[in-house]
Amino acid sequence: MNKVTITELLAEDALLVEEAQKATMLSYAPYSHFHVGCAVLLSNGEVIRGANQENASYPCGICAERSALATAQNLYPGVPVIAMALAARDGDHLTDQPVTPCGMCRQVIAETQQRYQSSIRIIMSSGSEAVIAGSIEELLPLAFS
Repeated sequence: MNKVTITELLAEDALLVEEAQKATMLSYAPYSHFHVGCAVLLSNGEVIRGANQENASYPCGICAERSALATAQNLYPGVPVIAMALAARDGDHLTDQPVTPCGMCRQVIAETQQRYQSSIRIIMSSGSEAVIAGSIEELLPLAFS
């Protein structure tokens, strides 16, 4: 994994992080107040955003990553995801530490990669830095299959 400051990101990655930051504003998090946004870049150049959606019955919510991946596959079936960026707000400010996918999302990302036999770069950002994984294997080395 590669750790960089936000200002050191490549232009394409910086734009994807910016879209993930915008997606945090779409979050519905009345219980945790932890607003997560995700932006996925498809191989056709489209960028799809997703945000976490909480529910009083916690298992009924959905994470930003799964929201974005499901939306992408519904809007552009068969089009591979090549990169994704994550951002989170705790209240009104972006988090101090890069946000990472939960275990459930890591498994979904792994199966998305497997489906298209193509790695997904994952850019996990905070307000000032980002950690970049070249593929989900760096975050989930022994994915269930």
